[in-house]
Amino acid sequence: MSRYLTPSKVALLCLISIYTEGVVPNSSAVHILSFLVACLSPWDCDPSSSPPEWKPLCSVSIVDLERALATQSSSIPGRSIWDLFLKKVWSIDSCDGLEVFFSNVLDMLAKSREEQIRDRDNGLAPGVGCMRLSRCSPLGAFVRRAQLEFTRLQFHDSVKLWKGLVQYRLPTYHAWAKRNPSDEQAMVDMNLLELGLDTSSQLAQVAYGNVHVDSEEDSYISTKDVELLLEFQISELQRMGGRVPDGMKLRLQRIISSGVTLPNLVHYLRFLDAWRAGDYPSSFDNLHRYFDYTMHSRDRSSYQYALLNLAILQADFGCYGEAVSAMQEAVSIARESHDMNCLNFCMSWLYHFGKAFPEHMEDVQNTGMLGNEKEGLTFLKAKAKETEMWSLLSTTLLSEAKLELQNGESLASSMENIIRASHLNVVKNLANSTGPQLLLQTTLYARIGITHMALLSCETFQECYATKAPFEDFLKSTFRSSQLLAQQGRFKEASARMNQITPDKLRSLKSNQYWTFFSGALQLKRQVNRDDKVATDCLLSQLQAIQLPDNDTATLLDFLQVEYLIRQGNYTRALEIVEHIAQTIHRDNFDIHCQVKLLCLKARILEKTSQPQRGFSLAMRAASIAYQSRLLPGLWEAICVLSGVLLSLREFEAVVAMVESVVPQILESSDCDLAARAYSLLVDANMGIAGNLRSQVSGHNAPIRKEYMNRALEYLDCAYDQYEEIEDIQGQCEMMAKKATIMHLTGDLVLANDYAAKYLDLRRLGSTDRS
Repeated sequence: MSRYLTPSKVALLCLISIYTEGVVPNSSAVHILSFLVACLSPWDCDPSSSPPEWKPLCSVSIVDLERALATQSSSIPGRSIWDLFLKKVWSIDSCDGLEVFFSNVLDMLAKSREEQIRDRDNGLAPGVGCMRLSRCSPLGAFVRRAQLEFTRLQFHDSVKLWKGLVQYRLPTYHAWAKRNPSDEQAMVDMNLLELGLDTSSQLAQVAYGNVHVDSEEDSYISTKDVELLLEFQISELQRMGGRVPDGMKLRLQRIISSGVTLPNLVHYLRFLDAWRAGDYPSSFDNLHRYFDYTMHSRDRSSYQYALLNLAILQADFGCYGEAVSAMQEAVSIARESHDMNCLNFCMSWLYHFGKAFPEHMEDVQNTGMLGNEKEGLTFLKAKAKETEMWSLLSTTLLSEAKLELQNGESLASSMENIIRASHLNVVKNLANSTGPQLLLQTTLYARIGITHMALLSCETFQECYATKAPFEDFLKSTFRSSQLLAQQGRFKEASARMNQITPDKLRSLKSNQYWTFFSGALQLKRQVNRDDKVATDCLLSQLQAIQLPDNDTATLLDFLQVEYLIRQGNYTRALEIVEHIAQTIHRDNFDIHCQVKLLCLKARILEKTSQPQRGFSLAMRAASIAYQSRLLPGLWEAICVLSGVLLSLREFEAVVAMVESVVPQILESSDCDLAARAYSLLVDANMGIAGNLRSQVSGHNAPIRKEYMNRALEYLDCAYDQYEEIEDIQGQCEMMAKKATIMHLTGDLVLANDYAAKYLDLRRLGSTDRS
């Protein structure tokens, strides 16, 4: 394998030579230059913005050249640029001809100032008649690099390059011979033609072997190309997550095993792939190998990056103490070496690690390295501006907005930080930071009850930024949008959206675990609504066994379990879980939404266990906290819980006034479960008022009592529709039972029996139909 030169690069030199001869018309110049740039700088080209005729290529084949050049006419009548290219590439008729070609390639370049002075002193006139490339242009730099690399080649390497060129251009022999019948047509080597030998002769077999057999892959790729390919793969793995595809892995293995000196980056690529696969020993071993090799060439300049990668690896496999120790050492070395980029990244990692695992940050907090949360964010913002690390600045602004949301602080300040981060992402083209920004926007809109805007943010991210964002962000956005759909009862759409993620994107262990948990959580919510005890217990045990290192997922699962236990009437166990969650909440990862949810759950449990007085203070506290922090869905839920408590205390008029005031906002939030509970409360409150009126002996109350009962029937239908949307069997049965009771009280025994029969049908359906 050559270090830099390959047959495809020789072909590109021939194409550049044709361009400098002035035979490319203006109508084809842009196309030819675009193709050359795509081949010479493939990693700097954006495939999505490329013309349909060509795509960025690392190693261009002869077929790619024909496709790009055959349709472009030249300045010579009757000849396309493809014809001129064939004539040029077949003019190199021997290994000596290749030497001559490279000795003349510098003639395509403009002469340097020293050469011009020397020519003037020798009385030589400036050359005219052909185009000259600037020595610093992309094409000029490639020509100079190719000529320099050829002069460095050993003889056997130059012979190998010539053999590769012979094999590379062989498929075009008949096309060239047909267009140039007067030339001496040597298929392989002009020397063989002069000796009167063909490719089947013994001399040709010794020198070239069987030229009609496909050559090995390493003849068309250089060590430099392999290094660029590895750098590209590493950048994609770091940016997007995931693993190396099997096809690419086999291709890289075949290239590397062809005899080339093993690049150090191979070890780092293997480290990333093993890390994503959950193979801790292999990832640890390959990380040490990479930095052991790197230290020999860069001394200690990359030691802090070795510690940084080691800390991230340890944290991902649950070794949190070792991760913090390694990161602290990385911070110390980065400070000593004045490596601000590494230092800023380490400090940002420590901040986010502290939010996720605050119990492991005592040593860091005791040293005062980060200060409190606001001081840490202020430090990161200042340093990111100083070093112009715009991605870190955007992330820090989003972290500040998220902290304010979690603490229930100013909503306007949170929105301001999100807008500043969005402006920075657009101005600096930070596609990687757009995903977290839209995710945070989704959370903010959901917290203020604007569900359609939250869903729109998810859709925007998935349609416009999914291909340029880390897969973990895409996965979270997909789950969030599926949650919003499931909240409206659109379980099939939510499941289909999660299943649209193809298995090849889930080859990473962590991504696969998150996808499994998210899909299972959606299924669990549906089975809880369906009252399927067997399926719910099975899903709960499977999801609890995953144990993701994420507080949000653990809290979500606990809330679903509490909801399930409340439905089953196991209030003791549900209260134990609520108390356990409350005790395990750490002040450093505290979320106001979680606190309001816990207060509401505890108040509901106390109300159902005939302790409404104890639940009243909890519901009032939840409503007050939600109102102060502008957590509107939490506020509506707290009001519904408070109404349930007041209902137990027979304060029916107050319940009607409170619930009717928030029903429009609940409907706008598209939460069918909360809307059904609100309508059910209105049913009970109106029936309670009608019952109070019936206890009065005066006869003129009968029309008013009937009006309240009619209102209760209307709210019953509304509640039933909402429960039906989310497939809540228990809620539907409850509404049917209440409707049958009302019909019985009004004396309509036929309808009462019909509703009672429908109640039994729903019970039977819930126990048999689980599809």
